[in-house]
Amino acid sequence: MLNATSVSLANDLKENIKSLATQFAEAAYIASARRVYRTTTHVPWELGQIMDSETFEKSRLYQLDKSTFSFWSGLYSEVEGTLILLCGGIPFLWNVSEKISARAGFGPEYEIVQSLVFLLLATLFSAVTGLPWSLYNTFVIEEKHGFNQQTLGFFFKDAIKKFVVTQCILLPVTSLLLYIIKIGGDYFFIYAWLFTLVVSLVLVTIYADYIAPLFDKFIPLPEGELKQEIEVMAKSIDFPLTKVYVVEGSKRSSHSNAYFYGFFKNKRIVLFDTLLEDYSALNKEPSEGSEEAEDEETKSKVKNKKQGCKNEEVLAVLGHELGHWKLGHTIKNIVISQMNSFLCFFLFAVLIGRKELFAAFGFYETQPTLIGLMIIFQFIFSPYNEVLSFCLTVLSRRFEFQADAFAKELGKAEDLYSALIKLNKDNLGFPVSDWIFSMWHYSHPPLLERLQALKDSKQD
Repeated sequence: MLNATSVSLANDLKENIKSLATQFAEAAYIASARRVYRTTTHVPWELGQIMDSETFEKSRLYQLDKSTFSFWSGLYSEVEGTLILLCGGIPFLWNVSEKISARAGFGPEYEIVQSLVFLLLATLFSAVTGLPWSLYNTFVIEEKHGFNQQTLGFFFKDAIKKFVVTQCILLPVTSLLLYIIKIGGDYFFIYAWLFTLVVSLVLVTIYADYIAPLFDKFIPLPEGELKQEIEVMAKSIDFPLTKVYVVEGSKRSSHSNAYFYGFFKNKRIVLFDTLLEDYSALNKEPSEGSEEAEDEETKSKVKNKKQGCKNEEVLAVLGHELGHWKLGHTIKNIVISQMNSFLCFFLFAVLIGRKELFAAFGFYETQPTLIGLMIIFQFIFSPYNEVLSFCLTVLSRRFEFQADAFAKELGKAEDLYSALIKLNKDNLGFPVSDWIFSMWHYSHPPLLERLQALKDSKQD
């Protein structure tokens, strides 16, 4: 699992305009999910032992607000994308890029330079138009439900930093990719695929060491019982653990997470402080003499409503995560991703010469390579990408059950059972879902299904 910054950064490296049909389907899925959130107002009998009515109502309202936001932000995205296409926004921005490049002394023969200017302007436009939605999500929805820990200054500093880091990665990678396509000859798609493979592996390798620390503070897990038990568990399954970090996620959000990274004999584990009951800053009592310390009711709430998991539960969660490694899920996902990438580049090579594709988007005289990549990967492949996404979601759910089963084999079934309940509560996950929405969107099985599988194992 990766944190919110990493997911957002990865998404910023890709274009995200969907087809009209996809957006209509998405709206239908959200509507079905909202219907469940609106009508399920009481704790179902099967949840009576694991969730109180107060938490159930909080999670219901949180998911209802999130689904409303998702609907309107998705509708805006569709309207924006449609207007861009109908009004010729893409060729207009390409012409603007040409003028800017010309003023800098680069003529039409410098297509790669013009492409980078176009990409910079496009991502800047996307960042500006998406800013109000991001502000609303962070300071209205997340703030309302007690998750946001950011100040406005922190938010803007983070947004600027993310944009700069994204450009520092995106622009050089894009320029090299375009150059490879230009000089690669008939088999350029092979070289382009190999290049993107190397880039993806490098980014995965350096992300947590060099990129993520630009946004959050990483500190080694202090010596103690938890660290010793993590090392023992890793050694028992031959996981080549080298370091264990705690990231101060509580400065950004109270959502919790954990993940591991690294290749070969150099693996690291990263734990969010919000996952650890003993380390989370959100669990610390106010200092003596402060106004908060004088409020007995506040002290009682802090004491009785601790966030995160106990050490045994943290180990169970890590047992699940390490199960993904031991069962080869990480490698399988990489192989599937690269097979798909190779297929897409091959089809791109087949379609790039079709001038009618460019003409359909307003490019009658020129066929820029970057524009070809946008047209084919975003629009032509859109139906295929949706089907692939669904298949990967199904596979992901299967992997999650297998990782749970692996944690059971380590003797962590009971602790994982309680950890899943705590994490669902801490993150206000709503345990009741529309089956269609769940099937299409949830990469993790619904809570009740995972608990039932663990419960069955405990009874065996």
